[in-house]
Amino acid sequence: MAEGLRERKKRETKQRISDIATGLFLERGFAAVTIAEIAEAADVSVNTVYNYFPAKEDLFLDRMDGVTQRLARMIRGRDKGESAADAVLRELRQDIGAVSPAYGLMDGFDAFMRVIDDAPTLKARLFHVQHQVHDAVVAVLREETGASDDDPLPLLVGGQLAWIENAVVGYITREMTAGRKATTVSREALALLDEIEELLGEKVLGYAVRD
Repeated sequence: MAEGLRERKKRETKQRISDIATGLFLERGFAAVTIAEIAEAADVSVNTVYNYFPAKEDLFLDRMDGVTQRLARMIRGRDKGESAADAVLRELRQDIGAVSPAYGLMDGFDAFMRVIDDAPTLKARLFHVQHQVHDAVVAVLREETGASDDDPLPLLVGGQLAWIENAVVGYITREMTAGRKATTVSREALALLDEIEELLGEKVLGYAVRD
């Protein structure tokens, strides 16, 4: 279904508010910027800001919904004969090899992370996102395999798959905030993924193979 005019305007307004807020946060820090200042800069009311973003943290981490479901989408979209782990490793290699900004492989990522490091509430939100990623992976593994609620395998395998992404993202974040080039970090992260795959057992690598 094509996007209607009303929906497009709402999407564009939300994106404009987010972009303006992010610019202010990068310039002055998260704590120093108020919602009222963001509303004024975006030429909207404070209530409008809150209608789109219920919490101040949502203005800076407005794409986290996509992050929390990213691994689950990879697993749901796995190919015939491919396991959940194979799908995750394949897509991570594809995105990181393409130097995707979605994994922090971009200019200015160090400034983005400095804002987070200086804001305890943003760090807490990211910690919560990690738990959401894990829960989403476990849920999709139970759904895809038909495992019962008392079967521990989805929990154990899901923990391993969430760890893979977390380990690689953590490496990229550390190297990018050190001022290194995205293309170099991308190559090194791919090598790290190879090492991670060698550490995984057959029960993890062979779990939830699509018929």
